[in-house]
Amino acid sequence: MAFNTGLSGLRAASVDLDVTGNNIANASTVGFKGSKVQFGDLYANGFLSGGTNPIGDGVRVQDVKQSFGQGNISFTDSGLDMAISGDGFFILSNNGETRYSRAGQFGIDKDGFVVNNQNMKVQGYTADDDGNLSGVRGDLAIETGNLAPRRTTNLVTDLNLDSRQPVLASTVRNWNGLAPADFENQSFAFQYSDGSPDYPVGPFASGVSARSVAEELAAAPGVSASASTSANLGSPVITDFESFTLEVVGDTPPERAIDLTGVTDLSELAARIDSIDDTSISASYTGGELRIQHSGGETLRVSYDNGAPVDYPGTVFVITDGDVAGLDNASADINNAFNVPVDKINAFNPIDQRTYNHATSTKIYDSLGNTHEMTQFFVKEPSSRTGVGESQWSIYLQVDGEFVGGTGNSPYTATFNQDGQLESISAGNGAGRVGNTGEIIVTDWVPKDPNGEPNGAAGVPLNPDDVVSPIPEPLQSSAFVIDLSSATQYGASFGVNDQRQNGYTTGRLSGLDVSGEGVIFARYTNGQSKSLGQVALAAFNNTNGLSPVGDTTWVESFESGQPVIGAPDTGTLGSIKASSVEESNVDLSAELVNLIIAQRNYQANAKTIETSDAVTQTIINLR
Repeated sequence: MAFNTGLSGLRAASVDLDVTGNNIANASTVGFKGSKVQFGDLYANGFLSGGTNPIGDGVRVQDVKQSFGQGNISFTDSGLDMAISGDGFFILSNNGETRYSRAGQFGIDKDGFVVNNQNMKVQGYTADDDGNLSGVRGDLAIETGNLAPRRTTNLVTDLNLDSRQPVLASTVRNWNGLAPADFENQSFAFQYSDGSPDYPVGPFASGVSARSVAEELAAAPGVSASASTSANLGSPVITDFESFTLEVVGDTPPERAIDLTGVTDLSELAARIDSIDDTSISASYTGGELRIQHSGGETLRVSYDNGAPVDYPGTVFVITDGDVAGLDNASADINNAFNVPVDKINAFNPIDQRTYNHATSTKIYDSLGNTHEMTQFFVKEPSSRTGVGESQWSIYLQVDGEFVGGTGNSPYTATFNQDGQLESISAGNGAGRVGNTGEIIVTDWVPKDPNGEPNGAAGVPLNPDDVVSPIPEPLQSSAFVIDLSSATQYGASFGVNDQRQNGYTTGRLSGLDVSGEGVIFARYTNGQSKSLGQVALAAFNNTNGLSPVGDTTWVESFESGQPVIGAPDTGTLGSIKASSVEESNVDLSAELVNLIIAQRNYQANAKTIETSDAVTQTIINLR
């Protein structure tokens, strides 16, 4: 029947108009995929035959097929906007229902989850607290809180020590036997071999103290000085002492009598002196010497065996074991004493740049995120094995100007072979420790505030000998490792090639970045960044089998098959373009042409019905 044929054409043309209109309406919808109507003709046929000379019965809509071709990618100003370049769909959780979409307009909800415009949560691979990605899928979330500080446990220093550097030498003059009176009215000048201007010292006033002499000498550039006054009393006669008194000149009470009951040697005398109620006076006995000192550097007046008191205007009064020689008041000419030098190699002084060859500093962090200045000093030393082809350097360590690693007592020694490669690092006689080849383990650092007081951060370990490299988690102390295994000693200028440590202070979230593999990086104000997760993508064997459910999303169907899920840019899955979205793949010009064609088809089918009606009316009008 012509009526049925025209009617089927009207229906088909109407569907074509609807689909074309829907494509045009979504020409600006992000992630939209255009559709196209597929038609099929209709024929009447029997069970066992198609009949003879069949005449078609019209047309029907076989399918409305979506085109999943790639849409144009445009840039946006949102860091979480993503576009898929290639195959794949974003995976969304709609209150437990899994949906798939190509629309990558994402943001963060009030709970920190990454969601789309309909608050569907984006699915991906989660990361642990250290930013390590796992294979577990879940809701992607952004940590908006502060990034907790991390203490420094490892400092890698890659540098070159200049093999052409000389072994530094300084001259120390010991003026044993000199009394402060020997400096009275004397003057002289320090002369430097490097061409620095002479530094005049003196003249010293009458009655000058040993302490004042030491302070004036120490004011000269590159000079350090200390003073002590000694007497050789001898332990063999200590039991014959009838009395021993101490007095701080100008202080009250005028004198302190020391009880000598049971005192047989200098060590016991030191203990008696150190136990008096005047905390400004201290005494110690080490290496055969009894050292008596006033904390304020005042003059000590000493008398024993009811003899006449003797003043010791130095910072330290020393009594040594040995034969009795009486009080040593030997006199000498100061100028002659200066002409008898005693050479000492590498008299290290961190505030005197002439006592070390190289130095480098970097920041380290304690458990509270406080910043501290870590400085490494390197001093060229004469080789302990001449002619073997090795070089040695002393290493001193300071944090905030205080020695660590036991280097205040004795430095570490780094040994390089004839090829300039580091062979070993050995600890000195202090509290230093070494780990693997080229590693120094620092276990005696106490983090302090600007006033020099402990700041409450984690301090020295309970058992320093138990600390190993690398420092294991969880971190319990301030111990850290300095890795110098990459250090070299070539005939080139000193240079630090790389210096990095694994600590950082507290940071706030400052921005987000997304990589081509879909990894979301968080950037913090402390310069740190870490992975928060990775977007997961899904692909289907039959993409056209997906069922559209609105909001530019699809759901899995029997025809689509099960999804193949993986990380972006792996297998057949596409890559991620950050700060971008995929536009609709609708070709607006083509759709407008299709609209005209659908309109003509509708009009033509309506004409078929109109013609059939006219023919029928002619038959009805027969008389």
